[in-house]
Amino acid sequence: MSLKFETPITDVPLFHQGKVRDMYDLGDSFLMVASDRLSAFDVVLPTPITGKGKILNQLSLFWFQHLGMPNHLITANVDEYPAVLQKYKDYLRGRSMIVKKAKRHSVECIVRGYIVGSGWKDYQKTGKICGHVLPDGLKLCQKLEKPLYTPSTKPDVGHDENISFEQTFDIVGEKVATDLRNLSLDIYTKARDYAATKGIILADTKFEFGEIDGKTVLIDEVLTPDSSRYWPADKYQVGKNQESFDKQYVRDWLETLDWGKTYPGPEIPPEVVKNTLAKYVEIFVRLTGHEPEL
Repeated sequence: MSLKFETPITDVPLFHQGKVRDMYDLGDSFLMVASDRLSAFDVVLPTPITGKGKILNQLSLFWFQHLGMPNHLITANVDEYPAVLQKYKDYLRGRSMIVKKAKRHSVECIVRGYIVGSGWKDYQKTGKICGHVLPDGLKLCQKLEKPLYTPSTKPDVGHDENISFEQTFDIVGEKVATDLRNLSLDIYTKARDYAATKGIILADTKFEFGEIDGKTVLIDEVLTPDSSRYWPADKYQVGKNQESFDKQYVRDWLETLDWGKTYPGPEIPPEVVKNTLAKYVEIFVRLTGHEPEL
């Protein structure tokens, strides 16, 4: 399906179009472009959030540098891009990066530090989150005693499906599966502790990893408002849904509509667009200490 608000590049083969990112094949590397598309409930909505792609891209760059772990980044400096891309550099500046080609591991690595979202629904029904048995009496948005690793499948098409840690052995092998779990928990902990110094709670997040030259590296976006739940610590209250700096604001608005969560999604009104972008800008500034380049 062709998505609205496609990136304007025509001289380079489009390798893959995700819900938000477009990947172009440069031969020995990929150009990864973050569009302004917004996806909720696995549906790309028909209204863009202008500037959102730049914030996602620049926040990923910040975290790649801050975390200091191996990743797929080559450069995000458009002046260093190949000649064929130079005529697009005004569009690409701030919203793109050139990355190494990696063999993607087909496991989405989710870490949950608080009980919320699908985890809360799972717990209410079963007393567990993705097979992890939890104590009775936990409340919505309560901090978990320790972060939980709850992987899911990452199919090329279709919906992700929650699976157990042991089930990931069948996808990537036990050694890689163990590495993915340990790396995910380590990165979450480091990011959670950093965010706390900025007055931010990192409630949960998801990572993707790939293999380059036999080594596991972090790929795709990392710790953005699209892949993570960020809450203001000074407004945190157990037992209720939290104010958030991520696309939960749009999800909450969508929940007020009579919409079956299937394509096509509803147009987003200007006020919701404006408030959504403001939340993306605010989390960027609070985490990085400077304004995004929009």
